Amino acid sequence: MENRDPDDPKGLIREAYKIDGISDGECRSILVDWALSLPPEADQPAVAARLSGRPGYPVDHPMSILLAAAATPGAGGTGRRGGRAGRLAS
Repeated sequence: MENRDPDDPKGLIREAYKIDGISDGECRSILVDWALSLPPEADQPAVAARLSGRPGYPVDHPMSILLAAAATPGAGGTGRRGGRAGRLAS
């Protein structure tokens, strides 16, 4: 049995780097699947930072760019709340 990487339990990130010509959209989809495969207690920004800094992962690859963005705590969040909580927050 193959040793599992705790930072990439399903090997999704590793495999993304092996796909020639992978698009940004495909990497985004893989990144979501990767995030969902981590245990709930995982510090996703810290794990993304470790993965983005791995030797052999080209810095100009679409996955490297997305991992670097994911390594920033609060990345992508607007702080906006929707639904009833958003309407009552003023």
